[in-house]
Amino acid sequence: MEIIFATGNPNKIKEVNQILGDTKITIKGLKDIGCTEDIPETQPTIQGNAIQKANYVTQKYQVNCFSEDTGLEVDALHGEPGVNTARYAGKGKDPEANMAKILQNLGTSTNRTARFRTVIALNINGHQHIFEGICEGAIALQKTGTGGFGYDPIFLPKGYHGKSFAELTKEEKNQISHRGIAVRKLLNFLENLSKS
Repeated sequence: MEIIFATGNPNKIKEVNQILGDTKITIKGLKDIGCTEDIPETQPTIQGNAIQKANYVTQKYQVNCFSEDTGLEVDALHGEPGVNTARYAGKGKDPEANMAKILQNLGTSTNRTARFRTVIALNINGHQHIFEGICEGAIALQKTGTGGFGYDPIFLPKGYHGKSFAELTKEEKNQISHRGIAVRKLLNFLENLSKS
């Protein structure tokens, strides 16, 4: 089974393929169907953006596809950056600037609880299905680790003794991450679908 992942982010495609492992599902990105435009993300919620992106690709390219949107929700910042996670510090989607802004906004606050939320919208055979993954944790006082991407150096997942996502191995991260949880739900669904 071949399915299009509605993203131009090679890190996300790589991560999803690692999570899928040895399955009969092949994930391709937008470049593989000749889609180079910026897909609109104008909804006020993470789920709304995931649905908007999946619908855009399905309608324009007539393909089965899934899209995901991920948000980092920091409790002391009233759920920010949330739907604006990628562009928190401006339109440039600069991870360094985004992390700096969160650390600055939190300052020395002792309430640093946060979570990553991923919503996947799958459009397949004329139907839409939604899958969600959540990873609870906290925001570090400073960046640690060199792995991962995005906010990984400042996100401390619960139960990992103060290690950031950027300090975990890919396997460890994929096991507990928001995207890993949502992708495994998607995979489970697709495997059952291919059997029926």
